[in-house]
Amino acid sequence: MSRPLIAVTTSARTGWRVYPLINLNLWITGGRGLRWGVGRIVDLEHVDGLIIGGGDDIGPEMYGGKLGISAKLDPERDELERCLAEAALERNIPVLGICRGSQMLNVALGGTLDQDAWTTYGADRKITTILPKREVCVESDTHLSLISGEKPMQVNALHSQSVDRLGQGLRVSARDTGGMVQAIERIRDPFALGVQWHPEHLFYAHRQRAIFRALVSAARAYRADRSQTHAMRQDLA
Repeated sequence: MSRPLIAVTTSARTGWRVYPLINLNLWITGGRGLRWGVGRIVDLEHVDGLIIGGGDDIGPEMYGGKLGISAKLDPERDELERCLAEAALERNIPVLGICRGSQMLNVALGGTLDQDAWTTYGADRKITTILPKREVCVESDTHLSLISGEKPMQVNALHSQSVDRLGQGLRVSARDTGGMVQAIERIRDPFALGVQWHPEHLFYAHRQRAIFRALVSAARAYRADRSQTHAMRQDLA
């Protein structure tokens, strides 16, 4: 059976080095990636899953905020990814949001962001590293707990914004030890999980690979269901 095809959106500035890592994680867990971005979009009809990657901050106008400290903005990417997230969820296409992607998932469902999360939660606690130095506590009875287990995990941190008010149909599935939201998930199908950290940098950790494996499994199920529906329509035609 061929590997599920996962669309991956990335930053125009850093995508050249981030996408290969994400695609490596997908390949290890049974999938394959296809890089998307502004000016290189392909129809969702041709993919089985979607990853919204990390990078630039999300413009506050997307969620009714005010322009403040955000310095690295990409309005075209904002609009593209919000439309993709909304369309994917409407079509039941599985979605994984990574860092900025987790925040975009929240915004697409009507939530808001804390533009200056480290001021809110304490600048003295700020960690900016791809190394796993931040402890995250996974909420029990969540999809994430079934995927990666309920024990605390060590993750990295490269963000300046964080989820504030939750979007419709979402719940918190992990927080760090200071209370900042570190993962969100959709309560009902389709599969939609957002993690504030960068699991693609932690591919050596089985609990982080499990996140990509869960997406690939959901994408495989989505493809099978889509193929069955298409076959039924042809039989009725």
